[in-house]
Amino acid sequence: MPGSWTLLALAVALCLLLCALVVWMVLTDPGPRGRGRHRARRPPRSAFRPEADPEAEPPRRPRAAVVVNPTKVDDLAATRASLAQASARLGWDDPVVLETTAEDPGTGQARLALEQGVDLVCTLGGDGTTRAVAAALAGTRTPMGLLPRGTGNLLARNLDIPAGDLEVAFEVACTGRNKAIDVAWLDLDPVAEVVADDEGQAEEPVRGEPVRRHPFLVMAGMGFDAEIMGSTSEGLKKSVGWPAYFATGLGKIFVRRFKIRWSVDGQEQTPVAARTIVFGNCGTLTGGIQLMPSAQIDDGRLDCVVVSPRTIVGWASLAGSVLSRSERDMPHLARTSGERFEVEVDEPHPVQVDGDVLGEARHVVATVDRQALIVRSR
Repeated sequence: MPGSWTLLALAVALCLLLCALVVWMVLTDPGPRGRGRHRARRPPRSAFRPEADPEAEPPRRPRAAVVVNPTKVDDLAATRASLAQASARLGWDDPVVLETTAEDPGTGQARLALEQGVDLVCTLGGDGTTRAVAAALAGTRTPMGLLPRGTGNLLARNLDIPAGDLEVAFEVACTGRNKAIDVAWLDLDPVAEVVADDEGQAEEPVRGEPVRRHPFLVMAGMGFDAEIMGSTSEGLKKSVGWPAYFATGLGKIFVRRFKIRWSVDGQEQTPVAARTIVFGNCGTLTGGIQLMPSAQIDDGRLDCVVVSPRTIVGWASLAGSVLSRSERDMPHLARTSGERFEVEVDEPHPVQVDGDVLGEARHVVATVDRQALIVRSR
């Protein structure tokens, strides 16, 4: 029996030896699945990245162009410095600053900026400068930033863009969200009596014959509203701001009514004797007054109001309706909407787009391109 116990002890010893050998092999396995402390370590993450070339150019920084109306800026050098400082803080290159001229108030400068491959085109001026730049940017993928410096700044108001601080507005332009908005157009009849050119503010910069197709982003109209725009002096606007329009309007409330023959999307409407007819891409006027509460700037439609009060009582009723933001029709205030409006009158009447008077015309057509322009907003 002692021999049996010896053999049993020997077998147990061999089993223990084999188990120890297996454990040792697992712990010291150099393969990728080994778990021992002597296994090959994974290289650091940086080892898989190519080494930076010290001679390589740094990544391209974004760059904006600013189309500035020099008549709206007191110190252009200080403005340039402020824009450069804001650009550096935001990680952008110094902006390209392009000044408007009497011959070309923005469209040509915006096209030049596009040719230079900028990432953003800003307008530094009033509503006229804004629509001039929009004429060049419409249909492109380059966004427009708003740096409002005019009297009305109507598009900026409708998009809640800050008007008092240049650097804050520029930061919104550089870092804000893209919003696609509609671009509206007012076509004047080729035989219309146009007494003022819309230089550089249509599809092509004006060089010679007056253009017939004019962009607008806020509102266009014929009659009373254009009379006010054309009669308000630049000096009064500069001294008191947008209330200057109301001061002028008090003297124009009884401008002669005229008969309008009009259609909406090809459907003839009942002719009406009106003081004015206004087409709106968006609905807020100066002072926060909402003439067209239902207007949406990106719905591919224009809102329209026909204003026709006869007496001072009618004007007072109209004012109450507008200030209360009522959307119901009244005997002297009719609202509608559509994609195409055509208007004919017997005699030439003044016409305006976004506050700029184009002259006088007998026949106008208002249309809209849905979401044709990208604007930076909050």
